[in-house]
Amino acid sequence: FSFSWQTTFQDGGEEVEDGAVYNVTLKKVQIQQAANKGARWLGGEGDQLPPEHTVRQYETSKIRAIKAGTLEKLVENLLTAFGDADFSYISIFLATYRAFASPRAVLELLLDRFGNLETSSQGEVANLNSLESEMVLRAEIASVLRAWLDQCSEDFREPPDYMCLLKLLHYLKNNMPNSDMESRVQNLLKQFQNQEVEAVDGFCSTSSSDLVDGEELESSNPEEFSSFQDHVVAEQLTYMDVMLFRRVVPYHCLGSIWSQRDKKENKNLAPTVRATITQFNAVTKCVISTILGTRELKIQQRAKIIEKWIHIAHECRILKNFSSLRAIISALQSNSIYRLKTTWMCVSKDILLMYEELSEIFSDHDNYLTSRELLMKEATSKFANLDSSEKENQKKSQKRLQLQKTKGVMQGTVPYLGTFLTDLIMLDTALQDYVEGGLINFEKRRREFEVIAQIKLLQSSCNSYCLIPDQKFIQWFRRQRHLTEEESYKLSREAEAAADTNILSPKSQKSMVKRISTLFLGTDVFTPPKEQPLKSSPVGGSSGESTDSASVSSCEFNHSETEDVCVTPVSSPEDPLKKGSISSDKGSGCSKGSTCDAGSGLDSGSMPCRDSGPVLSSAPRALPVYNRQSEGSCIIRVSMDGLQDSIYKSILITNQDRIPDVTQRALLKHNLEPDAVEDYELVQVISEDKELVFPRDANVFYGMNSHVNFDFILRKRA
Repeated sequence: FSFSWQTTFQDGGEEVEDGAVYNVTLKKVQIQQAANKGARWLGGEGDQLPPEHTVRQYETSKIRAIKAGTLEKLVENLLTAFGDADFSYISIFLATYRAFASPRAVLELLLDRFGNLETSSQGEVANLNSLESEMVLRAEIASVLRAWLDQCSEDFREPPDYMCLLKLLHYLKNNMPNSDMESRVQNLLKQFQNQEVEAVDGFCSTSSSDLVDGEELESSNPEEFSSFQDHVVAEQLTYMDVMLFRRVVPYHCLGSIWSQRDKKENKNLAPTVRATITQFNAVTKCVISTILGTRELKIQQRAKIIEKWIHIAHECRILKNFSSLRAIISALQSNSIYRLKTTWMCVSKDILLMYEELSEIFSDHDNYLTSRELLMKEATSKFANLDSSEKENQKKSQKRLQLQKTKGVMQGTVPYLGTFLTDLIMLDTALQDYVEGGLINFEKRRREFEVIAQIKLLQSSCNSYCLIPDQKFIQWFRRQRHLTEEESYKLSREAEAAADTNILSPKSQKSMVKRISTLFLGTDVFTPPKEQPLKSSPVGGSSGESTDSASVSSCEFNHSETEDVCVTPVSSPEDPLKKGSISSDKGSGCSKGSTCDAGSGLDSGSMPCRDSGPVLSSAPRALPVYNRQSEGSCIIRVSMDGLQDSIYKSILITNQDRIPDVTQRALLKHNLEPDAVEDYELVQVISEDKELVFPRDANVFYGMNSHVNFDFILRKRA
């Protein structure tokens, strides 16, 4: 006999149970069966028979995927998902449950309610009196626990008591004594107890406490910097980035987690993400300080340092390190560096072309489609895929790649984390946490897992790197004194007098800086003072602001702003490099000048701004976005007048929302009492001197001006 299979899927609608809603898919498998012998006598060629001589059998199976449910149902589904053919459920739940539950709550439900054979009711697990059912349940519990320990062992790191780990160990001793699982949990407990607490930002802190005795922060020494070979600098930056990225705990990136970090009680929230942001900022500031930190440099010497950083950026590209690559490009596009017209004119044409090609990687066109596609293309490739329109650059790239291949050195991929943080913040803003009946919206978690899975894939690829730390460079990197925004701008003016005397200094022109401490468009966005002139340009970016051709100066941070990031446009129609020359000072980095306080939070120069807002390329359906009304919903940004008037919070509104609803959500987002709705009025900023004040019960969606930025202010009534 010969067989062939054909599988089709059909939507089976929804199934509703007490406390849960399931999506049902019908999987239909068609099996064609034919006898080989005599096939030719029946008119068939080879083993093929005419249609009338084949036997078709159909098998239909039902796939149930939980769509929404109570916490109890979601935990119970961990035990039944495999039987429902929802094979990815356990991984999705473990990666996202911290958004709606604690490890202790999940563990108690799993072990005490569903894992206790003596107290489980027949409604929860059928036929528990039978030995077979008991063995099945024990196997299911063991499978879930094994996956939990494999994928999210950090969930159990709760010093000094380790209550969850001790509870789990007690359960295993009683129900699975002397098992491999029990030994594993005991070893994990010992590991946590014996492990010294490590600072996740050990590579990028520049505080004096992190320096070796006798060392002090110092201004950049051009000669010492020039002594490091370009590929060595790129390798060491990659080494530091890899160490930090591999430590990133995926759930720290969830929008609902990351967006809460500004609350006083959450100052230690998501430390692994903060560490990558601090490192990004350190690289950006290092670039700026090496170029501007030494006043005595001649223009040609400064141009050589810029050339060296472009070469280092290119080496980062070969190493597939998109984080430091973006940090370097962003620093070179910061206002204090970008404005050095004469210096840039001394940079060779070939290197300018290389710089332009590297900048194009982070073009904001079509929601950063180029960088997204490139990242996914190279996520699992052994080596970088380098294409250059400039022949000399292509020759150098291929030579370096060939050297890597000859040595058999494979590369991982270090992403720019801000892209994923932006997507997760947008998902968290656009999709509801709960649906009708107060059920947890698990469809939202499935969407979030699509992003989390990409992060985990890239973390796995980083195991391919084989880099050795160079302590001489690392110590030099740590010792660099970071210039503040005002210092770098002042030094830039000293190096080259401004061609345009009307340009504002950084102190009054905050539009040059975009800080990111939550997520680009994400939850918070810093904006410039109102006296600042606004400019517009066709270029856009994820923060929902238009930009002009200037970029951003370095950010000045205090002890509580270590995760902030400066953002800058990477490429614009007015980019002087496209014209073969460097233009004079451009005033600001963004027309609204705001800093998208976004989860990505990386320093100078990250994500520019875009009117349409970011949309996940992997999303099966469109999500509400900033600055665009679509299908009865959109995202607006609301700041508080007077109190934190420089910080925006993103809020999803629909065509059903009126002023009290929006005001209450805005107050909650800003961590203020939601009961004070009547004390505030909602105002849309139309321009510098125009505002739209809404009546108390107006419909915000239909009443707002949709032809300007969706920026609102909550102001206390007189």
